[in-house]
Amino acid sequence: PQTDIAIVKFHGDSSLVAARIGNSDEMAVGDWVVALGQPFGLESTVTAGIVSAKNRGIGFTDRESFIQTDAAINPGNSGGPLVNLRGEVIGINTAISSRGGGSNGVGFAVPSNLAHWVSDQLLVNGHVNRSYLGVSIQPVNFELSTQLGVAPKSGVAVTNVFPDTPAAKSGLKAGDVIVKFGGISVTAPQELQLAVERSAMGQSLTIDIVRDGKSVELAYQPEAAPSNFGASTK
Repeated sequence: PQTDIAIVKFHGDSSLVAARIGNSDEMAVGDWVVALGQPFGLESTVTAGIVSAKNRGIGFTDRESFIQTDAAINPGNSGGPLVNLRGEVIGINTAISSRGGGSNGVGFAVPSNLAHWVSDQLLVNGHVNRSYLGVSIQPVNFELSTQLGVAPKSGVAVTNVFPDTPAAKSGLKAGDVIVKFGGISVTAPQELQLAVERSAMGQSLTIDIVRDGKSVELAYQPEAAPSNFGASTK
């Protein structure tokens, strides 16, 4: 439910060929994509566009990192594939931003890498195991960047660290700016959230932060997120 992803098992013709899954992380803004589906019941409809943005959060689900596209997506496209020009599925069409119920050129797809990770968890465990930090975070906008002494959009600001959490054990403090997690640069809350959640238990990772204008490296030990931990925390 947190990512709006489910697995459906069915018995089909043995001649059916599975679509190839692509690497959604390799997609860049401006790359061409094609959306397939049955908008308004019109079977086998194909629309084309580009990747308009990545790592979008629109408040549709708890865990979001949507690919935004201007390929026409309408009711009936949901669940259909968003593919690259090699025919590889790089997203699952999920939502649109619309005032009239039709396409306004702003559609959203769950990235294939996120869907693949969730489906693997469901197949193995029957549920999704997510690691967590135990912090409240926010983007580094211009006003905040001047206060913290970093460049805008250069990381994710920590606004609160909850006690007895992996973040507290790692030594994170309010006012820290997380610039890398596990060696991967993070510039938006959604990026950090997904990177943390995918952390494998029992594997120590590094958190690169800027504190009082100085670079600091911390060690993070992943722990499973409690079931009652708030959706607004990461």
